[in-house]
Amino acid sequence: MITAARIIRNAPAPFDGQIALDYEGRLLRRRKLATGTGEFLVDLPEVTSLEDGDAFELSDGRRIVVRAKPEPVLIVRGDLARLAWHIGNRHTPCRIEADRLLIRQDHVLEAMLRHLGAAISRDDLPFRPEGGAYGHGRTFGHSHGPSDDHAHDHSHSHDRHHA
Repeated sequence: MITAARIIRNAPAPFDGQIALDYEGRLLRRRKLATGTGEFLVDLPEVTSLEDGDAFELSDGRRIVVRAKPEPVLIVRGDLARLAWHIGNRHTPCRIEADRLLIRQDHVLEAMLRHLGAAISRDDLPFRPEGGAYGHGRTFGHSHGPSDDHAHDHSHSHDRHHA
């Protein structure tokens, strides 16, 4: 079987094909994927978050670009700073734009945001939320950045907010 030999971040064209994956589908380690030109096996050493425009370099030399697949999102408008704070306080992935916020559809968050005065509409759009503050892609757990090899414990005052 053809395998994904490596990932090329923000890969330049040309490409030999593409694959559309939703937000959850772009978080993977081992999975069989299919394009119009055939199947290949992704077998990465660790769970990896892929972004729109990254590409798989396949063992046969082809390059398959990853595209963010449209999925149900909420488009949030209003007092964006306040609304973004409430979304972030719930550790919810969010796309921040000049005049709107985009989050995946969630009826509980939608009700909360409406209660806070947000104007909300629904659509199917590629969901590309902001990456983590310390690097590419999503954040995984509690980290201080590139190296957690430091001489102090993790009894930070904010830990009381995490259950």
